[in-house]
Amino acid sequence: MTDAAGPRGLHHERGHTLVGAIGYRFLRDHSASMVALDRLCAEDWPAGVIVEDVSYGPIALVPRLEEGGFRRAILLGALSRPGRAAGTVTAYRWDGVLPTPDDIQVAVTEAVTGVISLDNALVITRHFGALPDDTIVIEIEPETEAFGEELTPRVEEAVAQACVLVRALVAGDGDTGVLPRAPIGGGPRVEASAPLSP
Repeated sequence: MTDAAGPRGLHHERGHTLVGAIGYRFLRDHSASMVALDRLCAEDWPAGVIVEDVSYGPIALVPRLEEGGFRRAILLGALSRPGRAAGTVTAYRWDGVLPTPDDIQVAVTEAVTGVISLDNALVITRHFGALPDDTIVIEIEPETEAFGEELTPRVEEAVAQACVLVRALVAGDGDTGVLPRAPIGGGPRVEASAPLSP
């Protein structure tokens, strides 16, 4: 079952793996994760693999994860991190370490006011115990932020690379053990220029 539109009608869908993208649309490179999602949604997936847009907010994502019974989550986002070159694909197993209680409250406040954020989604769903322990994050470093749909060439390549990685992880061809266990953003153990193709 795949769906690019969000949670409507999907709360009853259960599976062992959730592939989800978080982000805004029509912001060119900053919407790269959503472009990847649309391409992945057009493909056939094994039973138990759910591919959907989870940008409807971290608070709503909590019951979605609880009801889904997922054992693994693969979450995609496109966002700028210091020191990363445009078009970089960074993949890591999130270590699940939460920020301070004050920072968690800030994340909740932002979520309630409608801010869509990969970081907030990780923090809030982990805080409420809904996020699977086996959570893989795939981040695409954007180059251009502007209204529109066209991706820059480097980010277009990154989207293709991210899709290849998702397919390999779902199929079991990608060895998740080689992915570093790291804090949000990937941490210092992720080489920004390292190829991630399985």
